[in-house]
Amino acid sequence: MAKQAVEFLKEGNFEKSISTSRQVLHYATNSNDNSLIAVSYNIIAANLDELSETDKAISYYNKGLFYADKTDNDTIKNYINNNLGNIYCFEKKQYEKGIYYFKKSLVYSQKTNDRAQILFTKLNITWAYFDIGLFTKGMPYLEYVNKNQSKFGKSATESCLNMLNGMYFSNKGDKSKAEYYFINAIKLGKINKDKSDLSYSHLEYSKFLFKNKDFEKAYHNLVLYNKIKDEIYATDKLNKANVAGVNVELDEYKREVNKIEVENKLQSENLRKSLIIVFLFIVVLITLLFFFFSLYKNYNYKKKINKELLLTNHELIIAKEKAEEADHVKTQFISTMSHELRTPLYGVIGITNMLLDEHKELENSPHLFSLKFSAKYLLSLVNDILHINKIEEKKVDLESFVFNISDEIRLIKNSLSFLAKNNNNTIELTIDPSIPEYLIGDKLRLSQILINLIGNALKFTKAGVIEIHVKLQKVEFTSNYIEFIIKDNGVGIAAKDLDKIFDKFVQVGRNENDYQGTGLGLAIVKRLLELFNSEILVESEIGYGSTFKFTIAFVHDPAKTIEFINNINVDLSSGEIYRVLVVEDNKINQMITQRIIEKNNGNCTLVDDGFQAIEILDKEDFDIILMDINMPLMNGFETTRKIRQKGIETPIIALTAFAKDEITEEAISAGMNDIMIKPFEALNLFQVINYQIYNAKNTVQ
Repeated sequence: MAKQAVEFLKEGNFEKSISTSRQVLHYATNSNDNSLIAVSYNIIAANLDELSETDKAISYYNKGLFYADKTDNDTIKNYINNNLGNIYCFEKKQYEKGIYYFKKSLVYSQKTNDRAQILFTKLNITWAYFDIGLFTKGMPYLEYVNKNQSKFGKSATESCLNMLNGMYFSNKGDKSKAEYYFINAIKLGKINKDKSDLSYSHLEYSKFLFKNKDFEKAYHNLVLYNKIKDEIYATDKLNKANVAGVNVELDEYKREVNKIEVENKLQSENLRKSLIIVFLFIVVLITLLFFFFSLYKNYNYKKKINKELLLTNHELIIAKEKAEEADHVKTQFISTMSHELRTPLYGVIGITNMLLDEHKELENSPHLFSLKFSAKYLLSLVNDILHINKIEEKKVDLESFVFNISDEIRLIKNSLSFLAKNNNNTIELTIDPSIPEYLIGDKLRLSQILINLIGNALKFTKAGVIEIHVKLQKVEFTSNYIEFIIKDNGVGIAAKDLDKIFDKFVQVGRNENDYQGTGLGLAIVKRLLELFNSEILVESEIGYGSTFKFTIAFVHDPAKTIEFINNINVDLSSGEIYRVLVVEDNKINQMITQRIIEKNNGNCTLVDDGFQAIEILDKEDFDIILMDINMPLMNGFETTRKIRQKGIETPIIALTAFAKDEITEEAISAGMNDIMIKPFEALNLFQVINYQIYNAKNTVQ
C-alpha cells in the first residue's frame, strides 16, 4: 500500500495518496514497525509539500526522521534528508540549511551504495547552488551527473538535467548550448509526462530568453509555466486533499488521546486495588458506617459542585459569545479602516503623479517628491498597523527591489526635515563609500524602519544632533551586511524601561501633553527586523540620548540588477488602443484612473454606478472593465453577476481599497478575472490589463 500511495503522489492525486498513507500509518503504528512509520510520514509530508503546506510538511518529515533514526534503515534516512533538503532550498529558500540536508542524504546513499540515489541527490545539490548563483560550487556535482546519467540515472531526471545544463551555459554566455539544452529539457519533460520538471524548464527557459531580449518567446514560456502549475494544483484536488490532510492530524490527536486514556485506566486500576487493601485492614462495621456516611457527604458535595459547574459553564458560554462578538467587531473595524484610509491615499498618490506629469517644472521639486514618498510610506504604515497580527504570524513576505541606499536615506532625511525644524534639530548623515551603488532587497520595509527610528530621535531631542551612520560591515558571497546606527543626544531612556519600548502601545517617559504617536513605532521596527532575520540593539542613558543599531544583509548582484532595471524599462504595452470602461462612484478616483489610462494610450469611458455600466454595455463593446466594489445602488459584485448573466465575457478587474484576502472568494464567484488593490502602480495595472486582454483573445480563438 505504501508503493500505491507513492504512485498516487506521482500522479498528483493527493487525496488518494494521503488517504492510503493514513491506512499504512495505522497498520505500522499498531505493529510498532518504525521503518514503516517513517515511510508513512515521509509520504504524507511529500503530499503536504506539494500542497504548499510547507511548515506542516517539515513537521511530518521530522517525525519520520525521528522514527527512521530508531532503525538501521539508511534508505529511508536518505529519502527524508533529501526531501528536507528540497523543502528548505526550493520552498523556504534557506539554501544553506537545505544543502546541509542534501549532504546528509548523500552520506546515507553512499553507505547503501545506491548509485541512482547518489546521482539524484547530486542533481538536487547542483540545482540548489545554481539557484543562488553559485555555479562554480555546483559545477562538480553537475559534471558527476552528466558523466553517470546513462549508467545510473532515470528517465525522470533527464529533463531536469538538461535544464541545469541550460542554466549553466546561460550563465557562461554560451547561448547556442543553453538554447539546445533548454529545448531538450522541455521535449523530455513532455515525453516523460513530468509536469513539475516541464514547468520549471519553461520557467528557466523564459528567464534565458528574457536575458537575451527575446521577450515574445520569454512571455510565451512564462504563460506555459503558469498553465502547467495551474493544472498540477487544480482547485478540486487541493480542497479534497486538504480534507484528507486534516484527517491525518486528527488521527495524531486521537492517538495521543488513546495513550492518555490507557494511562488513566491503569491509574484507576491501581487506585482500586489500593482501596481494596485498605478496606481489608479496617473493621467491617466501622468501615460500613464510614462508607455510608462518606457516600452521603460525597453526594451532597457533588450536588453542590455540579451546581457551581453549571453556573460557571453558563458564565463561560456568555464570555465566549462576547469574545467572539468583540473579535467580529474588531475584524469589521479593521476592514472598514483599511478601505477608508486606502481610498484617500489613492487620491493623494494619484494627484501627486498628475502634478509631476502636468507640471514639468516641478519635476525636481524636493517638496513634491517628499509628498509622494510620505504618501507611499503612510500607505505602507497603514497596511502594517492594520495587519500587525499578520506580521507577528509571519504572513508578511519581504519583496525584492533594486535601489540605491544613499538615495533612499537622503529621501528619508528630506521628508523628515520639517520635523527636524520643529525641534531645532540637525541631521548628520555618514554613508560608507564602499557600499555598492545598487543593492537588492525590500527598500520599503527598510524605509519604514529608518523613518520610525529617525522620527523618534527627532521627537525626543530638542536643539540637538541626530547622527545616521551607514557602514558596510562584511561581505559573504552576494550578501552585503549593512550596519545602521541612529544616534541622538536627546532625553534618553531609563534602564528599567529598555525592555518595554518594543512592546505594542507602550510609550515610556511620556507626559500627558507630551510626544504624540500610537506607541506602535518601535514594535513595528522589531517585527520588521525579524523578517530580515535581524535584531535591534539599543544603548541609552537619561539626559545623554540613545543609540539604536541593527544590521541587514542585502544582495549585490550586478546581473540581477541589470535584469531588474531592464524589466522596469520594458514596454509592456501591445501598441493597441484599448477601450476601457471604468465603473467608479468617487469623482477623484475617476479622474486619477482616467488619467492613468489615457496617459498609456487607452480610451477611457466613465460611469458612476452599476446600472449605468449595464446600460452602456448593452450598446457598446469594451476590451476591459475596471470595477469598483463599494458603490451605492448596486455594488461591484452584484454588477459583475448581472453582466455575466447577460453573456458578456469582457474581462473584469476589481479596483478596490478592501484587503485582497477579504474579497477574493466572492470576486471569483461573481465572475471577476482579477483584483487590484488601491493605491497601485500604473505599470502593475497595465501588466494585468494586457494579460487579461491577451488571455481573453486567446480563449476566444
